[in-house]
Amino acid sequence: MVKYVQTGKNTDSNAESSNVKKNYNLPWIEKYRPQTFEDIVGNEDTIHRLSIFSKKGNVPNIIVAGPPGVGKTTTILCLAKILLGPSFKDAVLELNASNDRGIDIVRNKVKMFAQQKVTLPPGRHKIIILDEVDSMTDGAQQALRRTMEIYSNTTRFALACNYSEKVIEPIQSRCAVLRYSKLSDAQVLARIIQICQKENVNYTEDGLEAIVFTAQGDMRQALNNLQSTHNGFEIVNSQNVFKVCDEPHPMLIKDMLKSCSNGDIRKAYKVIEHLWNLGYAAEDIIKNIFKVTKTMDMEESLKLAFIKEIGITHLRIADGLCSLIQMSGLLSRLCIQAKMQSVD
Repeated sequence: MVKYVQTGKNTDSNAESSNVKKNYNLPWIEKYRPQTFEDIVGNEDTIHRLSIFSKKGNVPNIIVAGPPGVGKTTTILCLAKILLGPSFKDAVLELNASNDRGIDIVRNKVKMFAQQKVTLPPGRHKIIILDEVDSMTDGAQQALRRTMEIYSNTTRFALACNYSEKVIEPIQSRCAVLRYSKLSDAQVLARIIQICQKENVNYTEDGLEAIVFTAQGDMRQALNNLQSTHNGFEIVNSQNVFKVCDEPHPMLIKDMLKSCSNGDIRKAYKVIEHLWNLGYAAEDIIKNIFKVTKTMDMEESLKLAFIKEIGITHLRIADGLCSLIQMSGLLSRLCIQAKMQSVD
């Protein structure tokens, strides 16, 4: 005798709990990825131009260039969703830097998609999104420019890159180039506070300042650091943020720079030696010295002299001279610059 067990009970509650679990496991950068132009933070003028394109329908080929984490890919996806609506899945091809994007991909995958027939409303086109297009080979870019011309009646190309100068000029001349800048600290902070309220995150004021400091205008970095600190320590304060990000604490570097401004090389050296013994790489230390110097309250001429010396040392470190002596030499030159400024 076979017994039948009913398994269909509480299907609604099961579906709800699975959705909650799915959202719970999502990284915040995906969970809070903007879906409309209104949700996108920063670069208001460029977003406004794209919103006008989306209303009129006939969008040109575009290149969106700017630093990482400012919303380039998100903007293109929002534009595609507004233009294509329910046809988004059928009429959009997205290729990322993780895909192989040599000349064969352009000749086969991109060309085949451009040739496909898709029923779209009047004045709408299929969209091919190529993310990190500056990492494509020259051969692939050369093949792409001909494809852009042949299928211009049915297909539009949206290219995202960090450096527009790495895209060959024939492609640049076929596109409208939109440039994105880094987000301001205020814009990053406002978005972080919104997400903290939605996720019930316990935070301190110095914790949020630390998140903004480590992000340097990169919203993706800010959200990743916020989520990592929240998951690891429950409370977001500056100490926990710098543990998660594994960066030298800016207060230590600030004290070190103040000692250099006063010409006290011994006190400054104690800080750099302490950071070195903690195991920080020369690259991490020099980057944070630059970040802190930019925001320090000091005379403009002295700040420029400091930044010049920091830049020269950064160049040497990038060439492979990553020693404590190199860092000590920087401190001595900063002290010399401070004394010269005081004499003037």
